[in-house]
Amino acid sequence: MARLLVTGGAGYIGSHTGIALRAAGHHAVVVDDLRAGYAFLVGESPLVRCDAGEADAIARVFADHGPFDAVLHFAAYLMVPESVTDPLKYYRNNVAGSAVLLDTAIRHGCRAFVLSSTCATYGVPPRVPIDESAPLLPINPYGASKMMVERMLADAETAHGLRWAALRYFNAAGADPQGRAGECHDPEIHLIPSALMAVAGLRPPLQLFGTDYPTPDGTCIRDYIHVADLADAHVRALEVLLAGGSVGARNLGTGVGSSNRQVLEAVERATARAVPLVEAPRRAGDPPELVADARRFREDVGWQPRHSDLDTIVASAWAWLRKWKSL
Repeated sequence: MARLLVTGGAGYIGSHTGIALRAAGHHAVVVDDLRAGYAFLVGESPLVRCDAGEADAIARVFADHGPFDAVLHFAAYLMVPESVTDPLKYYRNNVAGSAVLLDTAIRHGCRAFVLSSTCATYGVPPRVPIDESAPLLPINPYGASKMMVERMLADAETAHGLRWAALRYFNAAGADPQGRAGECHDPEIHLIPSALMAVAGLRPPLQLFGTDYPTPDGTCIRDYIHVADLADAHVRALEVLLAGGSVGARNLGTGVGSSNRQVLEAVERATARAVPLVEAPRRAGDPPELVADARRFREDVGWQPRHSDLDTIVASAWAWLRKWKSL
């Protein structure tokens, strides 16, 4: 059993990873300031409410609740359009805050660090599917902020021997198959829950951003991966690092792209209702197509997505929304 610090563990991906860590027999202490998280998503893990990037506060967590074998870092701002209009907010929180956390972890003897990273580090890739040899050319401050934290981790390994993994997600979606956690963003920013909320009458008609992309139906294409599969990937990466292995920066995805219109068709199948929508212009910072080549992670770590076909993802998200909103 490893003793772990999980930052952002009251958020979407962090809470699902907490479920997977407990199932694997690990002990996790969650740090979350609850600006975007929900305490009920933490489950049985201890919760310390503080900013993971505030030096004095995070040092107290290490002193009072450590020692920790590893840190899993999910605490970050993640809205691409907001990062374009308010970039310094993202650099302060995602980069400077992560530097504080990383420095504290090293000083307190942590052996491993797992970062929640993103395919936004690639920007507009020269080829699809995207493998890890693609150049890192982010086109928005969110992607740039994550790229910088990856660089800090690589440098920390060289200087201090810290083993690390940066898991570059493509589009996380869905909810815990047992209904213990799901997306609770306010405002909601992701396509699948936004479409489901529009169907349920919980929000105005969905805005379909961009219908003139160079794709078969004119809408963005993304690689959707079930959040439970992401959580399992974190556990596997962590255990490789703690056993003395290496991971580094790796893609997490399915290799299958779905357009926005295909996603909406899946929502209509799951709900048996039409999605109310209005077409809107493209958003700044949205590439036309992002699909993962995740073979290296699968081969290195022995991971395989088990829940990530689109209909399963949407059905689990719909079940969660009905439970959360008592529909």
